[in-house]
Amino acid sequence: MARIILSVVALVIALSGAVSGQPGKPHKVKCQDKTSSCYHQDLYCPLECPKDCVPDCASCQPVCVSPPVVTPIYPPPPPPPPPPPPADGSEVAGGKRVRCRNSTFEDCRWREHRCPADCPNTCEVDCVSCKPVCDCNRPGAVCQDPRFIGADGITFYFHGKKDRDFCILTDNNLHINAHFIGRRNPKMGRDFTWVQSIGILFDAHKIFVGAKKTAAWDDAVDRLAVSYDGAPVILPHGRGAQSAPDTGVLVTRSRDANSVVIRVENQFEIKATAVPITAEDSRIHNYGVAGGGDCYAHLDLGFKFFSLSGEVNGVLGQTYAGNYVSRAKMGVDMPVLGGRREFASSGIFSADCAVARFKGGAAAAAAGDFQYSDLNCGDGSDGRGVVCRR
Repeated sequence: MARIILSVVALVIALSGAVSGQPGKPHKVKCQDKTSSCYHQDLYCPLECPKDCVPDCASCQPVCVSPPVVTPIYPPPPPPPPPPPPADGSEVAGGKRVRCRNSTFEDCRWREHRCPADCPNTCEVDCVSCKPVCDCNRPGAVCQDPRFIGADGITFYFHGKKDRDFCILTDNNLHINAHFIGRRNPKMGRDFTWVQSIGILFDAHKIFVGAKKTAAWDDAVDRLAVSYDGAPVILPHGRGAQSAPDTGVLVTRSRDANSVVIRVENQFEIKATAVPITAEDSRIHNYGVAGGGDCYAHLDLGFKFFSLSGEVNGVLGQTYAGNYVSRAKMGVDMPVLGGRREFASSGIFSADCAVARFKGGAAAAAAGDFQYSDLNCGDGSDGRGVVCRR
């Protein structure tokens, strides 16, 4: 009976040890190195690793072995997303969006760009480089004070004289004069000048484009005056609006107001934008324009020509001539081109400058008495846009 009780007690103790998680009998290992002094002796795993040890035959001690680390196998992580393209500091977030529309350049066509910070509202895409370019930085541009960019891409200035007309291009069948407005700077020997209007003679026709005198500027109010053969050009409001196509001259709004493109097939394309002198412009260039009832509205112009002869002349036209060599002094901040006398014209439609080449029809010759000062131009408030009548 006593043996039965002892057996039960031993069983209870064993079970309680198992339930409490206590380790059982340590694992026994043996050294297999015949040169060791403990060869084939029993060595028991330590309490901290009762089932996972190996014999160290040099010290004749059991040594715990860490269990192998099993690395779980997972699907490979997806590649990181490509980094965003670096920000182009030459473009401004709020600039006008422009696209290349030339079907010849399929890789660039319809890709959207924003105008550079230098010209947030007046740029177009150079489809060759697929980059936005300020209108006033392209060959054939006449902008600002006035700043010309010739056909060779070289920038120069021609200051002219305020309230005078100068021939900017003259060829066998095309003649363009510009009327300059300006402001005298008593500290300088010249006027600050800007192109206020242009008169275009071609075939037996004439076109007038001008910026109307404005006291306070509002981009939404159209300040452009356009006429063709003395008759007003009337455009609906809104970008893309066009003139009647039956005249041979197509006038298209490139913005909702104050900017048009004038195209005569196989002869020329002219982009004209009316802009003011802003307070910032006046501060930077020391124009001295600060209110006073005139913001000196003028034209920024871009020219493309399709049928010029090698004898073309004029302030801008000479740069398209076959034997042109620039006379402007390079390497200075403002390379200035002279020639005020040879380019002077007696009127906005007069082809009588010293370098005149124009041999247009009788109607064009008779247009000499058509003066921009005779025009009565509407303010565009009726929504119809560009209106100019005699």
